[in-house]
Amino acid sequence: MTRSEILALMNAVMAKRGRPEIAGEAQTTREANFRSLDFSEVALRIETRIGRELAFDAASMRRIETVKDVLDFFQDATAAAA
Repeated sequence: MTRSEILALMNAVMAKRGRPEIAGEAQTTREANFRSLDFSEVALRIETRIGRELAFDAASMRRIETVKDVLDFFQDATAAAA
């Protein structure tokens, strides 16, 4: 998936929760108010869209601090699932 598609899914989750859209990739997940539950929902939406389960390890998730990290993570995970 493209970064813009992933960001659109992230913002859809944010809108569902009544939170403002993510301003940019440099924002920390805390500044964006993007929580672990939001991350999980985006992962499920991506899996539904691509028709397969994402494979990733917990260690790579612990390094996520910014919106850019989230986008990189999901972009790598969807490329690995292809």
